[in-house]
Amino acid sequence: MKFLDQAKIYVKSGDGGDGVVAFRREKYIEFGGPDGGNGGRGGDIVFEAAGNLNTLIDFRYTQHFRARKGGNGAGSDRTGAAAAPVLIQVPVGTQIFDEDRETMLADLDQPGKHIVLCHGGDGGRGNAHFKTSTNRAPRRADKGWPGEERWIWLRLKLIADVGLVGLPNAGKSTFLSVVSAARPKIADYPFTTLHPQLGVVRLSVAEEFVIADIPGLIEGAHEGAGLGDRFLGHVERCAVLLHLVDGAAGDVVKAWRTIRHELEAYDGGLAAKPEIIALNKIDAMTPQQISSRRRALEKASGMPVVTLSGVTRQNLDDVLRLLQDRVTATREAARDAAPPQAAAGREETA
Repeated sequence: MKFLDQAKIYVKSGDGGDGVVAFRREKYIEFGGPDGGNGGRGGDIVFEAAGNLNTLIDFRYTQHFRARKGGNGAGSDRTGAAAAPVLIQVPVGTQIFDEDRETMLADLDQPGKHIVLCHGGDGGRGNAHFKTSTNRAPRRADKGWPGEERWIWLRLKLIADVGLVGLPNAGKSTFLSVVSAARPKIADYPFTTLHPQLGVVRLSVAEEFVIADIPGLIEGAHEGAGLGDRFLGHVERCAVLLHLVDGAAGDVVKAWRTIRHELEAYDGGLAAKPEIIALNKIDAMTPQQISSRRRALEKASGMPVVTLSGVTRQNLDDVLRLLQDRVTATREAARDAAPPQAAAGREETA
């Protein structure tokens, strides 16, 4: 399945049904009277987060969504039928933006969460509604109210606990493949990862977290160099970033600073996220190189640096335990800070 994380679509709710002009013609009722019914309500456009979806690829082929019009009223004070809503399912983590791509209308970050984005038009009133003591035979009926329509942008941000960042060929895909069941493409040339990958890491029956691997960043990514920084949005929701630095490449401090500069230039709160720096590929270095490059990284970053090898799995368990502890602490803090609220499937209105 092809990965697609942005899509532009058109949505329109249904128009309301028309009211009608009608009069009673009944035996034994001397004067009759108006009995035109009201029109039915048009269908709504509803978005819902579905846990079994992970891409917006469906919206590449279907880009227009229209709800049906409400039924027209009828005689005998019969109201037209309300049109059924159009339910559009999107992956969990999808954000809905207005056409300007800046105004956020909804953030569907929990399974089952849904929002009525466009309300259907109200039905028009039939002539029975306009009957008064001085107007016994009104011949007025209203048209149904038009529905709402708009162009919107859908942007998917993957839900993950840990985000992998680093330069191309830092070993991110290898790391993901050995700690989870994910099978990303791995090769000895840059940019083998062209779209984000997700993997589930299970340390025990009760401990697991989701890790996201995004395409590697290079200097100037915020200006569009390489694949740019458009995929950084997929790690905005992460509790911690695992910054892999290729220790065998040479200047590890420059590599670390390059990624830090791109995170700060992106300005999505990523630079302030907790970060674990990991010196990778220690199987390709001598003990002296490992020690000197680790000290250089610790001096430049001002924080401890862990070492590992994705190929030989050296120190892998220690790094995963460190990540799990960070994720667990973040989950507990979020749970304690969250106010009492309704279930995740509550309905919102744009």
